[in-house]
Amino acid sequence: MLHATEVLGAETYDSNGNFVGRVKELFIEPAEQPNRVARILLGRGKYRPLVARFDQVSFVAPGTIKLNVDERVLLPYEPNEAWLAVRKDLLDQQIIDTNGRKVVRVNDIDLAEERINGTMEMRVTQVDVGLPGAVRRLLEGIVSPGAIRRIQKNLPTKTIKWEFVNLIEPDPMRRVKLRMTSQKLEKLHPADLADIMEDLSPAEREAIISSVDEETAAEALAELDARLQAQLVENLDPEKAADIIEEMAPDEAADLLADLTPETSRDVLAEMPRAEAQEVRELLRFEENTAGGLMNTEFVFVGEEASVEEVVDWMRSLDLDPEHTDSVFLIDKQASFSGVVSVGRLVLASSGQKMTELKSELLLSVKAGVDDQDVLELFDKYNLRSLAVIDEQNRPIGAITVDDVVSRLRQS
Repeated sequence: MLHATEVLGAETYDSNGNFVGRVKELFIEPAEQPNRVARILLGRGKYRPLVARFDQVSFVAPGTIKLNVDERVLLPYEPNEAWLAVRKDLLDQQIIDTNGRKVVRVNDIDLAEERINGTMEMRVTQVDVGLPGAVRRLLEGIVSPGAIRRIQKNLPTKTIKWEFVNLIEPDPMRRVKLRMTSQKLEKLHPADLADIMEDLSPAEREAIISSVDEETAAEALAELDARLQAQLVENLDPEKAADIIEEMAPDEAADLLADLTPETSRDVLAEMPRAEAQEVRELLRFEENTAGGLMNTEFVFVGEEASVEEVVDWMRSLDLDPEHTDSVFLIDKQASFSGVVSVGRLVLASSGQKMTELKSELLLSVKAGVDDQDVLELFDKYNLRSLAVIDEQNRPIGAITVDDVVSRLRQS
């Protein structure tokens, strides 16, 4: 096992034993091999830096590298944005530990040596985010590699396997060129991803939002506090922001847009599909600290005389979010709110039963202008999971769920 700090600065000799230069940088080509050191940058005084390929290396040890070719075969260095530089892009940089669901700083890189067809390849196996790596960085160039290894021997290690690492790249275009996929980020729970984003700089937060899919971005955005939400969206292209906000629940989208500057809010709404934009505009009419400001306009309502089978079949045909669908509201022949049926009772109902037979005995609803504190008290007093919001004609216009209540409590 080698460490990047033991290779960087190493003296390099060609096949004839001539000194070529010292290692200035190690490059990975993610598009070819995600963990192989593909190029070694060699510098010597005022001479133009040279580059050795991975298949031109015959021996590697702490402080020393030997090549299997003559120095004259090596090509001069030409910058390549598709290369990932160990010193520049990794050491001291923040990375996402997708396994541990947190942001950490890289102190060193662990390299495994692998002899293939007479050449010695170096492959990144893990990143060192613990004390041993910090000690190596501190003593680099002051103490010999052997002495450093003896010092760090009894120190507690803290490493992350390379496959669990996701780079935080502020430039989305570079991320594409490197083909660093965001699949691991998209598998994180939105709350975990939001926690990670809160520890990052604004540019890094934008990079993550730009690299994951719109649904993941929307879910993570909804978990951030209002200040960070607004900061992020203000810096996004209106079209990109609209694509993300379109995936949010209407009430969450309205809350977010209300915190933006009028110009940004207008630009984002202009990029959204007409129906979704109109839904959000209607919610923006309500004051934040009211039932209307808490409610979501995506809810299920059916006629009270409908059968269980009819309702279940109809709900299956809808694009519903199961996590936010725990109640069905009932309306009578005048379209007035007449009751609520929990999804649990619906699932356990007998064949042929009417919805009116399943409704809760407690008939509660609020007008859109009711103070949100009164809403919170109703949820607490009656242990509610959802509450209907009605208009002046007693027609349901929205639903407040326990998630909405928890979010409001968290903000207060």
